Amino acid sequence: MNIPGNLKYTKDHEWILIKSENEIICGITDFAQKELGDIVYVDIERLGEVIEKEEVFGTVEAVKTVSDLFMPISGKVDMFNDELEENPQLINQDPYEKGWIIKIVDFEKSSLNDLLSAEQYQELLGL
Repeated sequence: MNIPGNLKYTKDHEWILIKSENEIICGITDFAQKELGDIVYVDIERLGEVIEKEEVFGTVEAVKTVSDLFMPISGKVDMFNDELEENPQLINQDPYEKGWIIKIVDFEKSSLNDLLSAEQYQELLGL
């Protein structure tokens, strides 16, 4: 199970990478993509909107199920990874790099402290 130490995590199996003081990128974890199976479609319903932490911002559709995507931190959904439109399997192949899902800006920096470290996320998974 790949759980990079430079990322922050949520109990809902999303990860974030802090790119700068004003920008983070978000995706689903290696654990989540394995649980979902082959991903066939990603739908981001709230592009351009400010969304509160833990609200649904979209869905991931796999062969067997559809799963909600939850906002890891309050902020504005600024960009969708357009490569996922043509190739949603990037999430299965490379969930932490090419398979990122959204970019978030204007986020609540104070709530970064509420996210899990890699070690805390491993504990959540029982690893």
